Amino acid sequence: MENIYESPRALGEYLLFHYGSNEEQFPWPDGPLNALEFPRRTVEQLIDYSGLISKALDVGCAVGGSSFVLSEHAGSVLGIDYSASFIEAARSISKNRELDYEYHEEADRWKKGKVKILPNSGKVDFEVGDACNLRDDLGSFDLVHAANLLCRLPHPRAFLNRLNQLVRPGGQLLLTTPFTWLEEFTSRENWLAEEDSELALVEALSPFFKLEYKINMPFLIREHRRKFQYSVALGMRWRRVS
Repeated sequence: MENIYESPRALGEYLLFHYGSNEEQFPWPDGPLNALEFPRRTVEQLIDYSGLISKALDVGCAVGGSSFVLSEHAGSVLGIDYSASFIEAARSISKNRELDYEYHEEADRWKKGKVKILPNSGKVDFEVGDACNLRDDLGSFDLVHAANLLCRLPHPRAFLNRLNQLVRPGGQLLLTTPFTWLEEFTSRENWLAEEDSELALVEALSPFFKLEYKINMPFLIREHRRKFQYSVALGMRWRRVS
């Protein structure tokens, strides 16, 4: 399947989504400001801070914003994404602590943006990978984070079926999804359910995980200064049971 996230426009959109200031992302005085800073919120609004997190995995990490947030709470973080251009950008940010980029402003006009981050608290690595066919030697993690990944996979159940191996007993699974099923990403026969995707997700995870917490999480992706994608993801924290 062709990866639409390899385009320069998509790269600019996601760098802005992960690292842009609130004013860059939404340059208007009124609007859904609670939908900004989503990559940070997917960690900080879902994580259980009480346990030690030595290793964390960020599947579908895109350009790495949530991976760097995870590094504030974990000793080491591995971010994996299917897009080579996204991973190249994340690696450059990790190495140089900054990155210049462009994002769409209007018509044929583009604006310059700059990523600047603080040094990682924990070790962060990035690699290209397929969430439906992750390499066998990944091992297990104290925390696995997967934000808005599920409904962009050709075989979402293949990913769900791997999670019991990826999350250690007692570990956390932080999962968000807006359940935006589109046939350009997922064939209809592979959708979790046409009527109640949340129920199907709970049924798929319940044999190995216990649901601890859930919350509705709005998010906003800027296409240009006057056009935005507004969605509400379901955010969940699951605990791996023995």
